Amino acid sequence: MKEYKTVIQVAGPLVFVEGVSNVGYNELVEIILPSGEKRRGQVLEVSKNIAVVQLFGASAGLDIANTSVKFLGETMKLTVSTEMLGRVFNGLGEPRDNGPKILSGKKADILGSAINPYARDEPKAFIQTGISAIDGMNTLVRGQKLPIFSGAGLPHNQLAAQIARQAKVRGTGEEFSVVFAAVGITFEEASFFIRDFERTGALEKAVLFLNLADDPSVERIITPRLALTTAEYLAYEKDMHVLVIITDMTNYCEALREIASAREEVPGRRGYPGYMYTDLSTIYERAGRIKGKEGTVTQFSILTMPGDDITHPIADLTGYITEGQVVLSRDLHRKNIYPPIDVLPSLSRLMNLGIGKEQTREDHRNTADQLYAGYATGRDLRALSAVVGEEALTELDRKYLKFAEQFEKRFIAQDNYEDRTIDETLELGWELLSALPEGELKRIKKEFIEKYGRKHYEKQKQKQAETDSAKK
Repeated sequence: MKEYKTVIQVAGPLVFVEGVSNVGYNELVEIILPSGEKRRGQVLEVSKNIAVVQLFGASAGLDIANTSVKFLGETMKLTVSTEMLGRVFNGLGEPRDNGPKILSGKKADILGSAINPYARDEPKAFIQTGISAIDGMNTLVRGQKLPIFSGAGLPHNQLAAQIARQAKVRGTGEEFSVVFAAVGITFEEASFFIRDFERTGALEKAVLFLNLADDPSVERIITPRLALTTAEYLAYEKDMHVLVIITDMTNYCEALREIASAREEVPGRRGYPGYMYTDLSTIYERAGRIKGKEGTVTQFSILTMPGDDITHPIADLTGYITEGQVVLSRDLHRKNIYPPIDVLPSLSRLMNLGIGKEQTREDHRNTADQLYAGYATGRDLRALSAVVGEEALTELDRKYLKFAEQFEKRFIAQDNYEDRTIDETLELGWELLSALPEGELKRIKKEFIEKYGRKHYEKQKQKQAETDSAKK
């Protein structure tokens, strides 16, 4: 390990060292200050005889003339072990729960790699989150990567914690081990997650990596990769089903932009680096199933859209890489509806792989399509009635208006600790649909109407008869 005293420039979290040789990309670096204090870093770029080193921490106190740089000849590795379950670490993988360091285990390179397409197995097996708007309308499948598009002030953290508590593979009794990575969150948010995981007992089967807002922003680049490295070990070497939750990917992208700006790179859209799509793919594409392996990695990443703009580069690029999205609505949040999931722009592209006769129920696809159509019609009529008045609508139109209102209040809305089974979700859907004339259920096979819907229509008739009798 050769030591250099040839630092020529410090720009934010970047240190430029000249006269270097045999240095590799992502190689670990030890920086020794004149006071003897040691800091860590990583090679970000090697050009001719100059290496650009990214500091894991602040650059305060660096004296260009008297600072030494030692290249360690290896990339950053994380010691992974099942002993990590139930533990809380910081954004660099060091314990922050006053517990001991993980010493015994396998050392794994945190960079990892996307799963080889040839080795990928098709995502399948329905994951029950207990949340009707996801299970019924935008089903999550084991091995899928499904982001949550949120906005500042929306309850995405509560939703993430609820999914972490409740996620299970239906019919097997298998629960997910959770690897949770918090990127650039506040101390209050970190306390919420730790308290929630401890109180509900979810911490016993979880590994938490917390990078706080006052931690160096360059750590945000590392934290998601630590989480994914841990998840891959638990899934592919210990045959566990792992749910990875990363929040907030917007903070990760802001860190990317900060580093790109310090390197004086030519900016892309809205100042973000042009390679952000490729960089994000190195995170998202590490989720999936591998042929011959029992374990799986399923990924929920949360991003807050700046200005609630779904066309913003972070949301836009994420949507291209992932297999759908769950979109949170500020309008539903204002109505005090939790979780405020807007099912119309939400989508799970792999939904059909996880539903049906042997996984959820044979009527699932038809029921979801009809609920979607009914809610979309009701939303359109809601906008129309705001202009012409509800009195100008037909009786059928008013039924659709009522359906949209009930769909939001009863199907989408549920308690923070309410864990609905898929059967409860579908039965609730049928109960709501029975308020519409049977002839309007054009997306459902007649055999399913007879098998699953008839009892709800009979209840509606009985209810109506009792109402008419009371009026007389």
